[in-house]
Amino acid sequence: MIQLEPDRRPVWKHRINQLIEKNQQPVSLEVQGRLIRMVGLTLEAAGCRAAIGDYCKIKNGEHTSIEAEVVGFSGDNIFLMPTGQPHGLSPNARVVPLGHAGDVAVGPELLGRVINGAGQPLDGGPKINPKDRVPLNGKPINPLARSKITEPMDVGVRTINTFFSIGRGQRMGLFASSGVGKSVLLGMMARFTEADVIVVGLIGERGREVKEFIEESLGKIGLSRSVVIASPADDPPLMRLHGALLATSIAEYFRDQGQHVLLLMDSLTRFSQAQREIALAIGEPPATRGYPPSVFTRLPQLVERAGNGAKDQGSITAIYTVLTEADADNDPIADSARAILDGHIVLSKKIAESGIYPAIDLELSISRVMTSITDAEHQKTTLAMRQLNSIYQQNKDLISVGAYQPGADPQLDLAIKLQPDFLKFISQSMNEKVNYSDSMQQLIALKQNYSDGDSNLLTEQDAIDDAVSTY
Repeated sequence: MIQLEPDRRPVWKHRINQLIEKNQQPVSLEVQGRLIRMVGLTLEAAGCRAAIGDYCKIKNGEHTSIEAEVVGFSGDNIFLMPTGQPHGLSPNARVVPLGHAGDVAVGPELLGRVINGAGQPLDGGPKINPKDRVPLNGKPINPLARSKITEPMDVGVRTINTFFSIGRGQRMGLFASSGVGKSVLLGMMARFTEADVIVVGLIGERGREVKEFIEESLGKIGLSRSVVIASPADDPPLMRLHGALLATSIAEYFRDQGQHVLLLMDSLTRFSQAQREIALAIGEPPATRGYPPSVFTRLPQLVERAGNGAKDQGSITAIYTVLTEADADNDPIADSARAILDGHIVLSKKIAESGIYPAIDLELSISRVMTSITDAEHQKTTLAMRQLNSIYQQNKDLISVGAYQPGADPQLDLAIKLQPDFLKFISQSMNEKVNYSDSMQQLIALKQNYSDGDSNLLTEQDAIDDAVSTY
């Protein structure tokens, strides 16, 4: 019998010790699971450990491979939502954890490009390789660390600059139904704004509208300083959700670089519907008109990421579109959006049908920070003009049928006299840019045209005070 020397170690043990000494850390082992269930878009896997938000690769042979994100678990099994189409998967397909995928690549290389919810180019251009990375879900900001909204943001639209002035760092809602010029108005603001960078998130829209918005509404000038994230309606719900989160993360990156960012997201409703699809698929019970509670948790988490940063940072001025239909008063998404946004601009189908664009309803719209970014004269002028317009709208039917006799109400007489020029003032073509200072000069000129004569109420202080108290 041959005896080994006492200090002689087995070869395999010696080799492992060499690897450990070389890498200064033990070699990690990959634990794979298997696919045991699929219902709708929800995949269930057993045998692997992964945390919420981790990515896994599901392999079915050599030709079928998709990625999925962990969205829930039950016992030792995990629930996944695919980022692509799950065609070709079969029972017992391998599930390989890839680790946490909470970071996204960002950088100035994204300017002028169109990407999907995963950050991959859609415009046929070269591959994008940004060097910086930021969290997909953002970092919470201490509310006391945010700088106040003190400066107006010029969006190039006369009616918004004067009657609903938007401040740098404000979050506004654009409430509109289909066919009232929502995309055109967003394109105007993207082209005409004074912001340094524009980030556009097209979430859940029709694929045809994505190309039309980029080529017609945004144009080459707007695209040159923009980043467009497009996740159309045929994308899986997880990709639509990630598209909105990615757009916000990119906006946060440029804000942290000290730049003023305009974030346009179309739409907040599609983002909520994507979250609803995911939540219902993993078994969350519906609460309000089919929407589970997680939807109303996600909304403020997304919106609160916009706004001003610290004093040494830039700002994110965000405009979120909210789709409204005939039953808008009972729409839980619209109600929730109004509560968490800093104002709302309502587009009216009746105004659009009359040929006035942008079809902004002056009576239903409001900017909640306007008093902080405008002077007293600006506020008094706009409030008085809004009051005269409201008086005319309330008596429009009487005027149309000839039931009103001129001279019965001096304030209504002035409103009737003002109306033709007022309609010209609030109308603006899609290729016409009116900056903030020009908007105010035109508003002051309109007021002065009706400030002569004994019957003019625009020069009476009590009428202005009444307008302010009414507002």
